[in-house]
Amino acid sequence: MSTQVPAKSTTDMPLLAMMARLLERLDRSAEPVDAGQYRTVARHVADALAQAAPGPALQALLEAHPAAAELYENLNYRHAGLCRSPLDAALAAEMKAQAAIHAAAARTH
Repeated sequence: MSTQVPAKSTTDMPLLAMMARLLERLDRSAEPVDAGQYRTVARHVADALAQAAPGPALQALLEAHPAAAELYENLNYRHAGLCRSPLDAALAAEMKAQAAIHAAAARTH
């Protein structure tokens, strides 16, 4: 029987939290945001998220910062799909898409 050792985080969580707050402010800004600045902040958050070990601290950060949570989900999509998206919302979106596809197909026939 093997025991798994949790991955060590090389991310400074207070720094990640500060960057996640900045990304959140940029993401929700009513004023236009410089695209280069947004990309730079998003890249730094993405790099920090890639180094962060899963656990309660990371989950709390992602729950508090939806923009960082969305970025985290996109970064991990190939492994876990839409792991942070509520299942009801994802199912409703899938059903609406299928209905739209069927309606469009019916109009062409």
